[in-house]
Amino acid sequence: MKKVAIFDIDGTIFRSSLLIEVTNALISEGIFPTRARKVYQKSFEQWLNRKGSYEAYIADVVDAFDTYIAGVQRATFLRVVRKVMSYQKHRVYRYTRDMIVTLRKRGYVLIAISHSPRDLVVTFTKHWGFHRVYGRMFELDAQKCFTGKILHAEIIGNKAKMLAHAVAKEHLSLRGSIALGDSEADIPMLKLVDHPICFNPNRTLYRYAKRVGWKVVVERKDVVYTL
Repeated sequence: MKKVAIFDIDGTIFRSSLLIEVTNALISEGIFPTRARKVYQKSFEQWLNRKGSYEAYIADVVDAFDTYIAGVQRATFLRVVRKVMSYQKHRVYRYTRDMIVTLRKRGYVLIAISHSPRDLVVTFTKHWGFHRVYGRMFELDAQKCFTGKILHAEIIGNKAKMLAHAVAKEHLSLRGSIALGDSEADIPMLKLVDHPICFNPNRTLYRYAKRVGWKVVVERKDVVYTL
């Protein structure tokens, strides 16, 4: 069986959050109301001033997106996604960008697992040649508008379950597998693979990684450190 490499996307490949960029664009284009930004404005400022956590900020962005995506046509959403990705797709980290190229040449099956909407992750990862993509899926009504309901939430909310589902569905093996993550939400997924890598980890993941002996890699400006 081919070896598998699993990547988180936001903060691991992409140097921001796909959901943040698209949510801001949806507001700017008038598809989401301007009040949607108020949902995460305070936590954004607190994080920017290093008085609050990034996790609290991104949680508020998710709340804003989940609240206001209901009623939006999928075609409209995809139009905005493609527009944003046309100039954001290259804003990636060198370490993971080069790793993707190397692993593809070595015949690895590349899997993206993200808590961002699947349509968004598919558009981003298509440019980088991923073979399988897993992300949050939203229900559509008869008019192809999002209802706001998340499908398969019991699997999508847990990256370890998402990975196990992907492996079983695609008849893959985790022997010799690699996975990269950047936060404690990735720990269950990282536990499943032979070679976990914590890339630019937050404090909780860093402390866990050092305790169990996982590889820690940090990219700062044009320097990559292995800790």
